[in-house]
Amino acid sequence: MSTYTASWNYPTRVLFGPGRIAELGSACETAGIRRPLLVTDARLRDADITARALDVLTRAGLEVALFSDVKGNPTNANVEAGVEAYRAHGADGVVAFGGGSGLDVGKLVALMVGQTRPIWDFEDIGDWWTRADAAKIAPIVAVPTTAGTGSEVGRAAVVTNEETHDKKIIFHPKLLPAVVVSDPELTIGLPPKLTAWTGFDALAHCLEAFSAPGFHPIADGIAVNGARLIKTWLPRAVADGTDIEARANMLAAASMGAAAFQKGLGAIHSMSHPIGAQYDTHHGLTNGVVMPYVLLANRPAIEERFTKLARSFEIDGGFDGFIEWVLQFRRDLFVAHSLSELGVDDRNVAELAVKAEADPSTGGNPVPMKAADFEKLFRAAISGDLDAARA
Repeated sequence: MSTYTASWNYPTRVLFGPGRIAELGSACETAGIRRPLLVTDARLRDADITARALDVLTRAGLEVALFSDVKGNPTNANVEAGVEAYRAHGADGVVAFGGGSGLDVGKLVALMVGQTRPIWDFEDIGDWWTRADAAKIAPIVAVPTTAGTGSEVGRAAVVTNEETHDKKIIFHPKLLPAVVVSDPELTIGLPPKLTAWTGFDALAHCLEAFSAPGFHPIADGIAVNGARLIKTWLPRAVADGTDIEARANMLAAASMGAAAFQKGLGAIHSMSHPIGAQYDTHHGLTNGVVMPYVLLANRPAIEERFTKLARSFEIDGGFDGFIEWVLQFRRDLFVAHSLSELGVDDRNVAELAVKAEADPSTGGNPVPMKAADFEKLFRAAISGDLDAARA
């Protein structure tokens, strides 16, 4: 469908459209890669789309190796094993392939292959990224196979510290891939629940970027339109996974969410990160569960702009109407109402709250949040009590 084919240079070069995986070899050459290490997750190791990507690279005359020892919630051990695979292959760049886990580990392998400091020294805190030897970061080409994280256009990656069970955000400007091959055909095989859950990750990015304080009308505009695309196209992508129009719009919306959250994220991610690290829950699903609780807690700071957002989305009832839409959207798309349905209990609430306060995403929340505030929200989300989350 030519309507959904384009080449973009925002925020990096994006080759977008059905069938554009055929250009993966030339994308690598553009990035200066001749011996790529294709990094993906274990679920995609034997998938047809992975075989297709490897074939494209081989036919282009590139010497490619595959690394797939990546968990759904990737750990520092996955990154370390990827670095070893990179060196064993004599690679000169990374093709980060897959959903958020494959993309993030691929980017972190490219970062860490030339560093002497531990990965935690590059956490997204202040100017810690300047500690890295930028000249030794390997080039990256990214190929998303889900419409969720938008990591293909991001400058950060998330990884779990196996010793502390903390999720950490690692940042460097050169983690932004040099070229992205964004082919909606690669997302067709994603099951309905994973389609829905990854879509909620993209929605969380858009809504949190729109909520974040500060002046960034470019990010606001992208976030609003990204959320609008998700509202329209995610139900269609879930209902019919072969709907290439829906898949294309969702893939675009995911990239938009990640581009927008340069402005900031917030408490949805602050809560989701420690839950995912502790309970190994799906990130997008967890975002979807905690989303209305956080929006209600943030009401004093966001009500006016979300009332306008509801009006532009043709949702009646202002802020309250928008919350009702979120709740119905979740019910329609396989997202639980409470964290207890994900196996989260209240035994570790105090610890989760401390970790949420320390998460870098907290700085972008429109309402200042301390551990006590997070504890209240965790308890509300575990019990499913929306009233307990209200500001």
